[in-house]
Amino acid sequence: MPNLPISGLPASSTLQGDELFADVQSGVTKYTTLDNITSYVSGSIEVYNQTNPNNSYIVPVTLTVSAGDTINLSDSAYQNASMIELSWSGTTNPDVTLNLPDATNPNNTYRTIRFISDSTFLNASHHINLTPTGGQTLDGSTNPYVINKEYEGIMVWSDGAEWFIIQKKAG
Repeated sequence: MPNLPISGLPASSTLQGDELFADVQSGVTKYTTLDNITSYVSGSIEVYNQTNPNNSYIVPVTLTVSAGDTINLSDSAYQNASMIELSWSGTTNPDVTLNLPDATNPNNTYRTIRFISDSTFLNASHHINLTPTGGQTLDGSTNPYVINKEYEGIMVWSDGAEWFIIQKKAG
């Protein structure tokens, strides 16, 4: 095949995975396969879109809470959620409880869950208590973490025994 610019090459069709692709690393042209690229991307990018798992962006579960609600995040609606956007509805008191899933469940080992409150949290009397369950802890405590500001964010991670706060942001 003559030397052609990339735009002049014929399009590929029906890739199998073992085709060779050229890539340049530190000024040296090397080759890889589609299988290697796919494996790298799958291991490097967090994919959360259950409808279309090939998208590499986080699709949040929107959770609208009302005063007095208790929500178990181990329920099937949340079992694969990695980002939960919290909206407030109704009166300001009493508190809402979000029970963290069982950290010892193998499906939750090394799992991260991000929470962010939206603009409906207009005052500090909106309280969402992110609560460890079953005698487990969140950062070594059985006390809940309280989300009570708009645009507040927190990310938790399970090591298979307990939950850890690994990132916090206050709006």
